[in-house]
Amino acid sequence: MSKDTTATLPGPEWRLRLAGSWRQNVIYLGFVVIFVIFSVVLHEQGFLDPNNLLNIIRQTAMIAVMAVAMTFVLAAGEIDLSIGAVAGLTSVTTALAIDAAGPLVGVGAGLATGLAVGMCNGLLTTRVGIPSFLTTLAMLGIAKGVAMWASGTAAIPVLQPGYSFLFGGGNLGPVPMLLIWTLVCAVAGHLVLRRTSFGRRVLATGGNETAARYSGVDTRSIKLRVLLMSSMAAALAGMLYAGRLQSGRFQLGEGDELSVIAAAVLGGTSLFGGAGTVAGTIIGALMIGMINNGLILMGLEFSQQLIARGAIIILAVALSQQKR
Repeated sequence: MSKDTTATLPGPEWRLRLAGSWRQNVIYLGFVVIFVIFSVVLHEQGFLDPNNLLNIIRQTAMIAVMAVAMTFVLAAGEIDLSIGAVAGLTSVTTALAIDAAGPLVGVGAGLATGLAVGMCNGLLTTRVGIPSFLTTLAMLGIAKGVAMWASGTAAIPVLQPGYSFLFGGGNLGPVPMLLIWTLVCAVAGHLVLRRTSFGRRVLATGGNETAARYSGVDTRSIKLRVLLMSSMAAALAGMLYAGRLQSGRFQLGEGDELSVIAAAVLGGTSLFGGAGTVAGTIIGALMIGMINNGLILMGLEFSQQLIARGAIIILAVALSQQKR
């Protein structure tokens, strides 16, 4: 009797699982491939020099911190375009407060800035009903305008060594403080998204908001909280910018929203909600930082780097497409 081989053929479900596994792991493969290529091509330019690798981490840290929060926002089916401008505004408010009353007040002012912007974004989106795309796009302009007005378009120096050491400028032995901040945010974000009921409600809200609502999930509260998280992460990034560069400037964080969204989507977070992974987001942020660093070592101009960044976003969107 001939053996029936039809049972061994891969069915539609198996093929969908394989496709999903590929999308989830392509970021890790891409990271390794790009790292190897740059290691070979840019060996003479010092790509593998430990100081250069640490510089990649320093340059990527603020993007990674914001991208962790953006993972929650996108997974809940929303988007935040104001994070870069909020980081710049926070760097200014923090620097001004430090100059007036010391570092503790500066940290409080930075956190209050993120809290105020996050509540505005969240309430306008969930209570008034304005789409988060429009709300945060408007907030981008408002935050930048306020930062320019408050600083007079000038850099505000941060002259507190203790603050600069803790928020971005120092090293704990050979380990940059920026790396420690990134690891803390990454571990916390991963645990919250994967190990808590809040994380499950975020994914449920983005996956099918109507079904989640009928299941008892307060989807409006979830969306408000993820938008608040995003602004608080932007505030932390702004304080890290101020500490690392020892000044607050309205230009800090400008354009970061593109890199942050690209990092999250490259890492496996769906632009349509319902899926997200913090580990992949961190790798996506490191990949973008590594590409930017490699382009600089190649001697490309800033305009050419912007072209490459745009290509990354297009790739991220393409990889996030899933058959439903």
